[in-house]
Amino acid sequence: MSNVFDTSVLMELSHVSRVYGTGEAAVWALRDVSMVIRAGDFLSIVGPSGSGKSTMLGLLGCLDVPTEGTITVGGEEVTRLADAARTRVRGQSIGFVFQQFHLIPHLDALGNVETALLYRSLKPAERKERAMASLERVGLGNRSDHRPVQLSGGEQQRVALARALVTEPKILLADEPTGALDSKNAANVMDILSSLQATSRAVVVVTHDASIANSAARKISMLDGGIVRDEILRQ
Repeated sequence: MSNVFDTSVLMELSHVSRVYGTGEAAVWALRDVSMVIRAGDFLSIVGPSGSGKSTMLGLLGCLDVPTEGTITVGGEEVTRLADAARTRVRGQSIGFVFQQFHLIPHLDALGNVETALLYRSLKPAERKERAMASLERVGLGNRSDHRPVQLSGGEQQRVALARALVTEPKILLADEPTGALDSKNAANVMDILSSLQATSRAVVVVTHDASIANSAARKISMLDGGIVRDEILRQ
C-alpha cells in the first residue's frame, strides 16, 4: 500500500462533525461530512440558512476545529494543531473574500492589497509590485490610487479579491461574495472567480443563491448539517 500523498488534494474532510453545546442542549451543526477539494476545483457550497454552510466555511478556513473527524490541508492534519500552528497553515494556504469588503477607508486600493503582505519578508518595492500585479489581475490597475469611497461596490469587492490573491493561496474561500452586489456586478465577480481557477488552486464559493452556485463547475448542496448532493456541473 502506497503512502505517497496525492498532491492534487488540497484539503480533505473525513467524517467531520461539529457540535455546539452538550447533553440535551447539543446542536449538531455538521454531522459526518466527508469531502475532498482538489487543485483546479471551482466549487460552490449551497444551502438554505441553517444548513451548515457557515460552520463548513469556518472549518474549511481553519478558523474552527471539528468535534469529530479529521481535516487535512496539503497533507498536514490540522485538526489537533495548536492555534498558532493552525494560523500558520491558514496564512500559507488559504485566502478569504467576504460579503462585506473589509477595506481600510483611508488607504487606496493599492494600500489595501498591500496590507496582506505586511508580515511577509518583502521589501516595500516588491510588496508594491506584487499588489499592483494582483490589482491588474482583477482589472483594477487603473484604479490603484482610489480610496474605497471612490470605488463602486463591485470595484471594492474586486479589491478584496486582489487582496486575497496577492498571497497566492492554494484555496480561495469566498463567503457570499456577491451578496452586497447588483446582478451585473455579481456576474462580473463570478467571472473573475472562474478565471482564477488554476491547476494549482481551488476556488470555493459559499452561497445561498442557487444561480450563483450553478455558475461553478462543481456544486455541493447542504441541508440540515449534511451534504445531500455533490455534483459536477461542467468539466
